[in-house]
Amino acid sequence: MIDFNKLKNILLENNSFLLTTHVNPDADAIGSEIALYEILKSSGKKEIYIINTSSTPYNLDFLDKEKIIRQYDKNKHSEIIKSADVLIGLDFNRSDRLTRMREDFLNSQKLKIIIDHHQDAEDFVNHSFVDPEYSSTGHIIYDFIKKTSITELTYSIAYPLYAAIMTDTGSFRFERTTPEIHFIAAELISKGVNPTEVYDKIYDQSRFSKIKLLGRAIETLQLYGKKQQISYMIIKQEDFQSLKAHEHDTDTFVNFNLSIEGVTIGLLFIELKEGFKVSLRSKGNIPVNKLAGEFGGGGHINAAGIRIHNGKMEDYIPVILKKSEEYSERN
Repeated sequence: MIDFNKLKNILLENNSFLLTTHVNPDADAIGSEIALYEILKSSGKKEIYIINTSSTPYNLDFLDKEKIIRQYDKNKHSEIIKSADVLIGLDFNRSDRLTRMREDFLNSQKLKIIIDHHQDAEDFVNHSFVDPEYSSTGHIIYDFIKKTSITELTYSIAYPLYAAIMTDTGSFRFERTTPEIHFIAAELISKGVNPTEVYDKIYDQSRFSKIKLLGRAIETLQLYGKKQQISYMIIKQEDFQSLKAHEHDTDTFVNFNLSIEGVTIGLLFIELKEGFKVSLRSKGNIPVNKLAGEFGGGGHINAAGIRIHNGKMEDYIPVILKKSEEYSERN
């Protein structure tokens, strides 16, 4: 259980803050950062910085109305990271998810905390406010407000929180979509959030290159296993380059695997400039977070990821597929 009063005291007792999130941020990451920024601002804090390794995906730019998020540049931002009273990591619990920012973050001698809902947290901060029972990091931020009354739930906080919760629950269809989640969504909407607008901006304003990239991915779709219960797709660097597409464009592609009849595990292999990554999804009680953990990754029971920096994707694909079949047959 998260000690929200301890978190409240940390925020109120300090003056300067550095907020950051994982590489290639999603709406839960960006929404939680913006919501916490608004909480700190409403608490009278003047020095609040949001610095991320990656740029904000174009379809999430609308959440950063004041354009306060900066993309990490070591020459410009190392001193800010070093001098901030509190460093706050949102929506991740493993330091390697910071990639280029990792060294500056870890070397800071100031207070470091994480706020997150993923499993298998790494011990690299002073205080962890982590609970995998939450649907999203945005859900944690909402509960923080409600249980501590640190600030009023205003429209400027409700808007990014709705985006965070809506996306990380798969538009309210994933396992952690409880009656409580719908009550929370209703309250956020009551603050003026337009759910149609938020969904449209995130999912229905895709660039042409993203849709073309999805087509390339679907062309590679394959079934694997004795029962054909594993589905996977592959995206190569040449696909990104020829279509002028980006890694963050692939955010929801892996879900298409699970729409195939009889498929219990879906994988998306993405070749990076250095190494590759795999997005994993599953149905039922198949723990793809444990599957990902066998290759240094992690996540949730039904949604996880792997990132391998030094290795060729084609060498790992058959190994990961074989291990996926073992997990599928075991459950």
